[in-house]
Amino acid sequence: MITTLGVPSVRRRQVGPLTQPARTGPLIDSYGRVATDLRVSLTDRCNLRCTYCMPAEGLPWSAAEQLLRPDEILRLVRIGVTRLGITEVRFTGGEPLLAKHLHEIVAATAALRPRPEIALTTNGVLLAKRADELARAGLDRVNVSLDSVDYARFAAITRRDRLADVLDGLAAAQEAGLRPVKVNAVLDPRTGLNDAVSLVRFCLGHDYQLRIIEQMPLDAGHEWRRGATVSADRVLAQLRRHSFALKPDRAPRGSAPAELWRITDPASGRTGKVGIIASVTHPFCATCDRTRLTADGQLRSCLFANEETDLRGLLRGGADDASIEAAWRAAMWDKPAGHGIDDPDFVQPARPMSAIGG
Repeated sequence: MITTLGVPSVRRRQVGPLTQPARTGPLIDSYGRVATDLRVSLTDRCNLRCTYCMPAEGLPWSAAEQLLRPDEILRLVRIGVTRLGITEVRFTGGEPLLAKHLHEIVAATAALRPRPEIALTTNGVLLAKRADELARAGLDRVNVSLDSVDYARFAAITRRDRLADVLDGLAAAQEAGLRPVKVNAVLDPRTGLNDAVSLVRFCLGHDYQLRIIEQMPLDAGHEWRRGATVSADRVLAQLRRHSFALKPDRAPRGSAPAELWRITDPASGRTGKVGIIASVTHPFCATCDRTRLTADGQLRSCLFANEETDLRGLLRGGADDASIEAAWRAAMWDKPAGHGIDDPDFVQPARPMSAIGG
């Protein structure tokens, strides 16, 4: 089935008979990985226009009737938590703070038993106004995207002059108790190495946890080139060049995407941790524990999948919880071994990151 949602067509996997042995228990794939982390995109809309994500004029947004309603989102989250063993739910976008129903969805998710950990990935522009109410609703943690603390470079990357709002949002999240506050940085190919140094010092000074993420081929224009990516190895070399002391963190990494480093700033003496997420050069697909739901109700087993399973269609067609669970299990059973970026026949997903969900 081919469905056009204002973005290039994506092949949707037809829901058929269950193909994995277990009908109950953990949400397992054919390689033995267990998915416990559910990423839920609430909208494909965004109030920034980051150069590595979408064009300056934006993208055609999904129509309201194509997006999952709050009750549909909550039903799928409930099925994930109570029937599939999901232990962490992260709400994403687009920009999830643009979703008017975010507060009620967080509160309803927090009321589930067993209660999952609830996190939010946001660009932070609107966070200062909503951090406190979201914390009261049950939000546990927040990741804020911030690629530079230089005002001019931030404006060039995001095509918006909103750095002050993001900084206010970070402070508000800290004050509301959404700790640890994590900062996600995708470094610009031209200025990113300098930004890495200033971001580390900024985060150490404010007790935020920095995560530097290699840019992935998920841009709307399909202009990503591996040679232009600021790699994890280059970042570490830059930090050492500026005399930062770096030691690998000895805590077990598990399924976490970030390799953690204990770091000391020679200029201030401050210490902390910085995470490097080397999705491209040092992939961690073998330990991936994620399952993804797009804002229009499509299930993706992998960020780079070219097939999706239509859970929205099942919901609106009257399927019961058992049928939705079976379709979810079947889709995850077919999860590929890895993203395949290095494969000669790699094809970038038709949907950009804003439509898939972070």
